[in-house]
Amino acid sequence: MGQEFFINSQQLQNKINSLLPSQGGAGAGFDLSASTQIIPIIDLTESAEGSNFREDLQRSFSFKSITRFNINNQTSTIINTTGYFRLFGSTYITGGGSINVNLTDGASNKTVLTVNADSASQVGNEYFDFMVFLAAGESVSVVSSNVNISFIGVSRQIADINGDLINP
Repeated sequence: MGQEFFINSQQLQNKINSLLPSQGGAGAGFDLSASTQIIPIIDLTESAEGSNFREDLQRSFSFKSITRFNINNQTSTIINTTGYFRLFGSTYITGGGSINVNLTDGASNKTVLTVNADSASQVGNEYFDFMVFLAAGESVSVVSSNVNISFIGVSRQIADINGDLINP
């Protein structure tokens, strides 16, 4: 059990009364007190996370915030800056082949998404919507192996490398 102390500071009382009228600012106030008992206060509102936007709105696309890509039969780097990014779009393969979305550090690749169409009669179609984090020196690349492959979509930076959200 904690000990309780009374604080007799007119300056603190005036500040509390001006900021919190319901605590005595509109009438006769009470003395301030302090305690050695620790009571945690946890703010679970979205504004406590550092943003006034709801999380789903934070991931939305806007004209100024997206970068479009359309990749056919080539290897292409679609993102090469640091931060958190959302990728959204679709792949379409006819006539066999595959497409890979890779995270790379310049020396090695880690595949995030693969879509295959094993034969000329098979069609591969996949929608994608995922997020990636890129540290310094890392990038997202797309490798397609056939002229009959389309990898079309947009990327949007959600936050910088420090996790500070970027408004759409």
